[in-house]
Amino acid sequence: MDTMDTRKEEAQMLLSRYGQEHLLRYYDELDDASRRKLISGIIQLDLQAVEQAWQRWKDSPAQSLAGMELAPLQASSWDEYTEEERERYASAGWSLLEQGKVGAIVVAGGQGSRLGYEGPKGAYDIGLPSGKSLFQLQAERLIHLSEKAGKPIAWYIMTSPENHEQTVRFFEQHHYFGYPREHCTFFVQGAMPAIDEHGKILMSAKDEICLAPSGNGDCFAALKRTGALLDMKRRGLEWLFYYNVDNALVRVADPLFIGAAASHPFPVAAKSVDKLYPEEPVGIFCYRNGLPSVVEYTVIPEEVMYAKDDQGRLLYRQGHISIQLFRLDFIEKAADLNLPYELARKKIRHIDASGALINPSEPNAYKMECFVFDFYPAAGDMTVWKVRREEEFAPVKNREGDDSPDSARLLLLEHHRKWLIAAGVTTERLGDRQVEISPLVSYAGEGLTQDVLRSLGI
Repeated sequence: MDTMDTRKEEAQMLLSRYGQEHLLRYYDELDDASRRKLISGIIQLDLQAVEQAWQRWKDSPAQSLAGMELAPLQASSWDEYTEEERERYASAGWSLLEQGKVGAIVVAGGQGSRLGYEGPKGAYDIGLPSGKSLFQLQAERLIHLSEKAGKPIAWYIMTSPENHEQTVRFFEQHHYFGYPREHCTFFVQGAMPAIDEHGKILMSAKDEICLAPSGNGDCFAALKRTGALLDMKRRGLEWLFYYNVDNALVRVADPLFIGAAASHPFPVAAKSVDKLYPEEPVGIFCYRNGLPSVVEYTVIPEEVMYAKDDQGRLLYRQGHISIQLFRLDFIEKAADLNLPYELARKKIRHIDASGALINPSEPNAYKMECFVFDFYPAAGDMTVWKVRREEEFAPVKNREGDDSPDSARLLLLEHHRKWLIAAGVTTERLGDRQVEISPLVSYAGEGLTQDVLRSLGI
């Protein structure tokens, strides 16, 4: 038996064990190159993880909460600290930045298709007067901090197989937005097969498995697989600031947050915002069986969603906004953990049993995702700080309405208007002008001197 026959037999045995024999449906039609491609793709599949995710989903999406004891996870507010305490935290954060102990990772695997944009979401222009993309806003915030710290901040950009080349090309075309190329590391997250409503793996072509990005919970494993984790250790990093690319207001590598996290004994810290209303589509911070956790909004039981405290506020009101700090020794351990996969219903293009291409207009299948907050229980405990939504959270997820480019742009420009007023500019002087302040000029409203204001035309 030649090598190809041996590998085919290996693939057949693997597929029959998990009821996925249909993946070889077109094998006899293929040429040798396509046969090798298909067999290689099948053998690399983690079919056990697929089966486990499907069985968990069939039992019930909310099954993961069954028999679990939930309790609120309280967040501290910066307003609870004195000015002296905040200055001490900020000083500790700046010290770590000056020593080159902090890196930043952006989860940037998403496409802008929901926004009507065909390209990486980070390349999207939300309509600011400057025309800056989300990537450029974030790069300039890092440039500002790096110059002030006297040390470059290593920036790790996690892409997906779908948008990796586009993302790298966008950075190259824009000369990395002025950020040093040697301090930008691109790496690709993993992918898992998409499955239909019967748990069967889909195919995107007769010789190709239909794969989709496996979620942000793959980030630490991907750092290890690609050598980026070794790069972090070589640089001597101690903390990694983690954020999503679609937050137009994110304070990347926030010194105050870094210093506060490093001043506490836990390996994980996160920012939160108060939920606007019980049904808001954000996960909630809580303790689950005594361990820090996040429960996704899709599976929050109603009795938890609407529960109130003795002051009439939502009991579980701390919304997860995916701004986190992880200590590097924790990341090293977490990289080897096997997180559970959840299923998310999506529009997934594939071929049917006859080989015809199906391009759905509505969600038709499931992609498998794991989430970074599922690492929280492994930390034992964590610190959470509540921040002002209007200052730090402007997600760009929908084409219009809430969490859209329009809402994010207005939040950012209104935030800059408040900076100007705090710097002494009167509302009469501002009038109805919308003034954008470059992150190269000010990171968080500081440094708006009279000379700077004149340069802004104010």
